[in-house]
Amino acid sequence: MIPVRDSGTQDAAALLRARMVDELRATGDAIITGAVAKAILRVPRHLFAPEESLEAAYAANDAVVVKRDRDGVAISSLSATHIQAVMLEQAELEPGMRVLEIGSGGYNAALMQELVGDGGAVTSVDIDQEIVVRARACLNAAGYDRVDVVVADAEAGVPEKAPYDRIVVTAGAWDIPPAWLEQLSDRGRIVVPLRMRGLTRSVAFDRVDADGKVSLTSRSYRLCGFVPMQGIGSSRESIVKLTEEVGLRLDGPPPDYDIEGLRESLNSPRLERWSGAAFDLPDELELFLVTNMRRVALLHVNENLIADGQFAPSAGRGVPILISGASFAYRTKRPNGEIGGFESGVFAHGPDAERVANEYVDLLRRWERDHRRTGAARIRYIPKAAGTPLPSTGIVPKRHGAVAISWS
Repeated sequence: MIPVRDSGTQDAAALLRARMVDELRATGDAIITGAVAKAILRVPRHLFAPEESLEAAYAANDAVVVKRDRDGVAISSLSATHIQAVMLEQAELEPGMRVLEIGSGGYNAALMQELVGDGGAVTSVDIDQEIVVRARACLNAAGYDRVDVVVADAEAGVPEKAPYDRIVVTAGAWDIPPAWLEQLSDRGRIVVPLRMRGLTRSVAFDRVDADGKVSLTSRSYRLCGFVPMQGIGSSRESIVKLTEEVGLRLDGPPPDYDIEGLRESLNSPRLERWSGAAFDLPDELELFLVTNMRRVALLHVNENLIADGQFAPSAGRGVPILISGASFAYRTKRPNGEIGGFESGVFAHGPDAERVANEYVDLLRRWERDHRRTGAARIRYIPKAAGTPLPSTGIVPKRHGAVAISWS
């Protein structure tokens, strides 16, 4: 599929692709199958990032920003090959499949065309005309003219090409629109970077039909990060500033917090509580915490406050915070030789610090006792048509349904 080009550039690119594949195989969590490795070896990624050097184009863990908004924020990018490989492995594409890609860059669609072969079909949709034109040009330059690239709001899918055996979403999604389920084949799978209470995971959902109703059940989930979806399905996060250096990031509109009380508590004495539980698998732990707290936000503080010792380093990256009235608690860690690494604990502030600290510590201990492993969560998407459950612990309400997360 690759047209003849300058032999020196082709040879250098082929060498860099081979090195990239070796690197992604060595991680043990990206390339797993020979089919995905072969696809990445064949597709000339540099033709989808013509503005970049060969080395930059073939950096396995680096995304290439394609377009920014007026404020300089990335709104379209060529995702890092690492996460693309992860999602392709989650999708388990096979020859002859029909695939819908939501979010166009060109490169990932070319990989999918390699995997489904001449008997399969790949449709890529994007809301941005400029991105579609760019993707089409790059695909043509690389020899993948069979990929269909469509301008549309992905909320409606692309019904004229349905049904799809796989829908692979390459933009951060807050919800799963009814059209995606309607256009999914009976044995179809959706792989989507789904945002749940401020955290995003690439979830591979299999379609489940029961009692005449359709729902989705997770087959796997992986940590990821993507530029957010645009159009009708977009949903912005909220930022609540307690001070210029301390903020809360929330998924959706903020609840009725006691802002003044929380501001006062920032300067109150710090209460420390230690769980005796080992701290590891932070990605799994954070997903457990945000799906088992009643009111969830992520605490972000300026690095200056961390350097001064006022806050733990975890608050610099965004850490789940438990809020009750004017009191709050968040997770931290400390070395503990007795357990062979780090111990998880809690810092709490406010008039009710003792209670919120104990509640948080109980969660940390429950995580270690019952769920401390990779893949312990079961994630279901229940559309409104199937009767979504009422909001509760483990239930994340969405516009078109709800995400239900249970732990084994």
